[in-house]
Parts: sequence; C-alpha cells; structure tokens
Amino acid sequence: MLSTRQPLVHARRLRALIIGSIPMLEARGVAVVLLASVVGVISATLVHAMSWLVQVMHALLFGLQPEARLSAMFSLGTPLQALVPAVGGVILGLTIIYLKKWKFRTPIDPIEANALYGGRMSLTDTFVIAVQTMISSGFGASVGLEAGYTQVGAGLASRLARLFKLRRNDVRILVGCGAAGAIAAAFDAPLTGAFYGFELVIGIYSVANVASVMTAAVSASLTAEFFGGVPFPLELSGLPALTPSQYLPFLILGLCGGAASIAIMYLVTLIERAFVRFSIDASIRPVIGGALVGLLALLTPQILSSGHGALHREFVMNYGLAAVASVFVLKLAASAISLGSGFRGGLFFASLFLGALLGKVFAGAMAYVSPATGIDPAVASAVGMTSLAVGVVGAPLTMTFLALESTRDLTLTGVVLAASIVSATLVRETFGYSFSTWRFHLRGETIRGAHDVGWMRSLTVGSMMRKDVRMMDASTTLAVFREQVPLGSAQRVIAIDADKRYCGMLLVAELHSDQDDDETPVLALAKFKNTVLVESMNVQAAAESFQRAGAEELAVVTSFTDRTVVGLLTEGYALRRYAEELDRARRDLAGEA
Repeated sequence: MLSTRQPLVHARRLRALIIGSIPMLEARGVAVVLLASVVGVISATLVHAMSWLVQVMHALLFGLQPEARLSAMFSLGTPLQALVPAVGGVILGLTIIYLKKWKFRTPIDPIEANALYGGRMSLTDTFVIAVQTMISSGFGASVGLEAGYTQVGAGLASRLARLFKLRRNDVRILVGCGAAGAIAAAFDAPLTGAFYGFELVIGIYSVANVASVMTAAVSASLTAEFFGGVPFPLELSGLPALTPSQYLPFLILGLCGGAASIAIMYLVTLIERAFVRFSIDASIRPVIGGALVGLLALLTPQILSSGHGALHREFVMNYGLAAVASVFVLKLAASAISLGSGFRGGLFFASLFLGALLGKVFAGAMAYVSPATGIDPAVASAVGMTSLAVGVVGAPLTMTFLALESTRDLTLTGVVLAASIVSATLVRETFGYSFSTWRFHLRGETIRGAHDVGWMRSLTVGSMMRKDVRMMDASTTLAVFREQVPLGSAQRVIAIDADKRYCGMLLVAELHSDQDDDETPVLALAKFKNTVLVESMNVQAAAESFQRAGAEELAVVTSFTDRTVVGLLTEGYALRRYAEELDRARRDLAGEA
C-alpha cells in the first residue's frame, strides 16, 4: 500500500533537483522561471477544461450546435429556456446554504492574497470559486469566466510555490504568473496576460519579474493553441487612417467609458443593497436574479453568459443605433442583476462587450453631431471596449496590449492607450476603486490593489508601544504636578481618572510654562482627550490618527470603550519602524538579501 507521505517525498526530491542544482540563486532566477513555465501550462489546461465544460453546459441547456456561442443566438430556442438562469440560481443557492452550514469564510482571490497574505491561497477557496463561476456562466447568468480562470491559475500556483517553500515575494510572483497564464490562455494574448499579472495581481512592474511572468504567459498561450483555443473575437482589418481631429473625440469617448464603468459599479452595489434592504436570504437571491436575467434573455440572448458570441456579432454586423443602445442597456442590467444577486463571476469580458456597444453608440451620435469628423464605428468600438474595461478592471496597459494583440494595429493602439489613461484617471480621481477593490471596500477592507501590505498589518501598535509610561491622577493640581514632575524629568505624563482610565495627555513643558492658577487641575490643560490608540491598530491606522490629531505622542488603551491605559506610542518611533519595514519589503521585492 502506498504511504500518504510518498507525494511529499517526491515533492521534496523535485524541489532539491530544481533548487539544489542552483544554490547560488536560492530558489530565485532560473528556478522561479522554470516553475513559472509549469504554472503557465497548468493554468492554460485548467482554462481550457473550464471553458469546455461551460460550452457543454450551454449545448445541453440551450440546444446549441457545436462551436456555437450562447450569446450569438438571435433568439432563444423555446421560451422555457428563459428559466435556465433561474434553475442555475437554485443550484447556486444550494451551494450557498451548504457553505453557510459549514461556516465557510469569504474566499480569498489572487489580489487579496497578494496584498495581505503573501500570496497564500486556499485550494478550497479555489475549488469553490471555480465551481460557482461555472454554474453561473453555464446556466446563462451575465457574468464572465475570467474570475474563475485567474482563481484556479493563481490558486494552483500558490500551492506549488508553497510546496517548494519559496520566499514570500517569490510566492507572490508565482501567483501573478498563474493569473497571467490564465488570461493569456483565455484570450490567446501573452502580453495582455503578462500585464494583467503585473498591474492587478503583483501590483508592480519590475525588471526582476519580467522573465517569470512573461514565461508563464507565453507558455500558457502556446498550451492554449495546442488545445485549439479560439482567439479573442476582435476581427478588425482595413481600418481607415486616424486623423488628428479624431483624437479629441476618442478622448471624450475615454471619459464616457470611465463614467460608464463607475455607473456599473454603483448599480451592482445598489442591487445588492436592495436585496439586503428587503431581507432576502442570500440563497434565494440568485433564483430571483436568474429569473430576471431569463426575462431579459427573451428580448435578446446577447445578454447571456460572458458575451463572446455577441461581441463577435457586433464587429461583423452593422446594427442600427437604436438596436445597439438597447442591447447596451439590457446587457448592463443583466450583468448588474447577475452580480448583485450573488452569481459568481466577473465583469472582465462583460465590460469589454459593454464598451464595444458604447463605442458604437458614440460613433452613431458623432455621425449626427459632427459627420465631418468621420468616426469609424469599428475603431470607436475598440476604443470604447478598452476604456470602459479599464475603468472596471483597473489595468490600462493590460487593455492597451489587448487592443494591440487583437488588431495588430499600432496606430489604433496609441489612441486606445490615450483613451484608457483618460478613463483610468477619471475613475481614480472621482471614484478611487476598480471593481475588485470596490468589492473589498464594501467588505470593510482598505486595500486599493495587490501591493504587499500584509507586513504593515503585522506591525501593530501593541508591538511598537512603550509600556513604561508615567501616569498621574487627572484631579492633581498644577502646583503639585510641577513639584512631582520637574521640568526635564519627563516629556509627557498621561492623566487618568480614579479607575485608571485615560483622560488626556499632559505635556510637561507646557504645564510648567502655563500661567494658570496653581490650584487648576491638570485635566483642564490635558491634550488629545478624545484621541487614543488601541493595541490592534496597524501602523498605517496609527499614522492617520497622529495626523488627524496633530499629535507627536498618543496613549494606547485596551479598547475605545474601556480606556484603561496600557502604553504610549510616539509618532517618530512609529514612522521610523514603518520606514524600516518598508525598506525591507522593497529589498525583498528587488531580490536582495
């Protein structure tokens, strides 16, 4: 009988073979690149498997022909097919009940894992997200599979990195490689996948990371082609030359894309809050959402699933302005309802489709407002597609390379980059979040991206405070204070009440120079009476408290309600420790010892 320890033995031998043969690199350099290539192949294989399974579900549930796309249908085969998303909602609701019964926590995605946990991801989280995403998209909910793709790629990469006991930063890089490989395989676009990994999952582009991430993306793209993967359905050829007069309208389109992305994120949140306000159980919400999506599908099946087939139709067929605008509204409603009601998935591809529709609407409007500008609908679709997706996804270079790899048109790529930057700037300055980080914000998280801030959370007030603090009864008179605390014997004293609860900070120099009556209680001269720190606060929260109060030192108490003093922290020491840890994190990122 095989021992349960045998897989671990094989893993250790493989690790020794890869890493032990290049000891000077200490699991970096060539070793990480080799692992990245393996991650790319695994990611592409999983992407192909998930895509194939969802296509099989579409064929069985909606009667599609082989190679047909669900959202490319002109109408549903029978009205009963409008019930399919609701059935998917029932199945998804059952998974929610099961997970709630076992007190399953909120799954951690690659961005959150890299920001807070050094790239550590759970295979259970990965399995749950993958299954729920396939159920959602397979039954026609208006969501994309990209969230599931990146979850499985990054989750398996994280486990592989931990199996080889890589350092924290190497684990984070390999998680980015998994996500990069997944996107590269999904779109047959290695540069797009690589910069997705850089911008969204690793959080920074650096020369030290290029080899690993690019290796994962290229190996994933090649693997996808081996499986016969379908390239991204953006077929543009023979585009008219762009003129200088068209740049301003396309920049305006970029602004429109950014504004539309903000509206989408708010709309999803409003629908979620509506379900909460009416006290609808989380397991019932997908059923209601699925029923509403099914009703919209009776009007046009283009709103179903991620929208690959519908996007292809938009680029090869010339619909009227009213038809395009109506599909835009319906797809927007379907995506918001799907996500707001609890279906699992993302807005990556949905935002591309919505942006393409927005671009066509913009081109149609420009034909009426300023026909001389000569805005081509296909070019406007490409610019709108990327600018709206940038606002939702939050990755301008990723979307620019997506346009480049899809169209092979450098001139168009320049316009796309300009519009993407305008969109990203608008969203950052007015809204401040992409869709993924907005979801973190709604859960109470403060992270804005995948930058490694996990070390910051471990640097708490409790670990930095001084415990040897001098305290004095707040009712002590000024004369007694001056007698007991001579000038120069201390810089500050904490005033407490009879129950040893915090009352304020006494600055020794100020109390010795104060001209008040000697019988004045020191409480009247105390500073920062309403501002304290607690031991669990991290250094960032402490720094914000110092800044708001304008204080150089603050008392540390047990809690905000029970204000028993346990220590003191100075702003200078907190900032020095922060700088030291930040410098260490940067050295790790650069690959230094």
